Amino acid sequence: MHETLWFLIVGAVLVFMGIAATTFRRLPVSAAMFYLAIGYALGPPWLGLLDIDIAADAHLLRTITEIALLVSLFAIGLRLRLGVFEKLWTVPLRLGFLAMLATIPLLTLFGVYVLHLGWGPSLLLAAILAPTDPVLAHDVQVHDPGDHDLLRFALSGEGGLNDGIALPFALLGLALCATPAADAGDVLTVGLAGGMVWGVAGAIAIGGVLGWATTHAVTWLRTRHAQALGLEGFFALGLIELSFGAAQLAHTYGFLAVFAAGVAMRRVEHRASGDVSAREAIGTVDSEDVEATAANPRKAHAYMTESVLGFTIELERIAEVAVMAMIGNVLATLRVPLFTWQTVALTVTLFVIVRPAAVELSLLGSNASPTQRRLMSWFGIRGIGSFYYLTYALEHGAAADVQPLVPLTLAVVVASVVIHGVSATPLMNWYHRLRSREQ
Repeated sequence: MHETLWFLIVGAVLVFMGIAATTFRRLPVSAAMFYLAIGYALGPPWLGLLDIDIAADAHLLRTITEIALLVSLFAIGLRLRLGVFEKLWTVPLRLGFLAMLATIPLLTLFGVYVLHLGWGPSLLLAAILAPTDPVLAHDVQVHDPGDHDLLRFALSGEGGLNDGIALPFALLGLALCATPAADAGDVLTVGLAGGMVWGVAGAIAIGGVLGWATTHAVTWLRTRHAQALGLEGFFALGLIELSFGAAQLAHTYGFLAVFAAGVAMRRVEHRASGDVSAREAIGTVDSEDVEATAANPRKAHAYMTESVLGFTIELERIAEVAVMAMIGNVLATLRVPLFTWQTVALTVTLFVIVRPAAVELSLLGSNASPTQRRLMSWFGIRGIGSFYYLTYALEHGAAADVQPLVPLTLAVVVASVVIHGVSATPLMNWYHRLRSREQ
């Protein structure tokens, strides 16, 4: 009976979300809020069907969240249809690198001097909360690959970049936690800085080469030999896993490699399709002979890339359901208060002071308008990326150092899901109206 009940619950949730997806896009609410509530309702205070212990189940939670992030990062890369040397890329690069480099020290200082944490836990908390979320931010990101709006492109690119870049700071925080205060200076070495540079550059190179090579190989087989037709989902998952695995093997940042693979695949399609959009390049597809379109030299790149994008978007939505429900259930089983003066102070400081300051500093001299800068400052959404690094820290760090960070992190994630979920639709509608008047 218990298993049957789970089938009914999961089936009802998925059917409801498939029906209500369009409605959610028009309302000042997000699907993530709904999933969070479902996960909480399944916990001990209510139905008692699911009881997740974030410490004991950290490995499982980290693995599921990692898969969700990989799919989402690849999908974001596929959405960014622009040459890698175009000027528009400078804004997401600034946000992804410079804004993070400003956010981490500011949050670390807050942790030490306001929350009275040690330097190691404070740096670890800053690394956990620094990356913006690539999964929950889909309401403010690029939807159409041909969309080059600065605000949406910048937020999408930032979400694709900074989840991987946060890893070395998390590792450094864990190392400081395990190091006596007198020996803390020994952790900061030239080798560490060199490893970070290689981690970023190597990941981009590995993901870019794999995305370029495999896309060319598949389309060559299709257009020259009418082979490798169909099953784009296998190709998408294979490229994601190859990029992540190769990056890990080379001691680089796997998340960044997967994002780069998506960007490279889209770049191959863009060069093949030219100035027309991918959908225009595909044109009309004969439903009785889809393989003719897939093997057409003028349409093969666009057809494969759009098919892969559609598949990964569906996976991304399913992953969002799973991870947000898990976070909701963790909230139901949490044994400490979620909202205290410390968690409220941290949330307010991050959203109102640290994020705006980091955005403004990173965008000095850029061509972003004041309105776009304010919206970028506000939409520093925290969610699944922060939950991933929290479970990673619980899995690899000492419980005494990491456990105090659990309510702090979860409070920020919940606040972001609710506050940004409620504000995204009206603010983006206002922004679209403003841009329409300007144009």
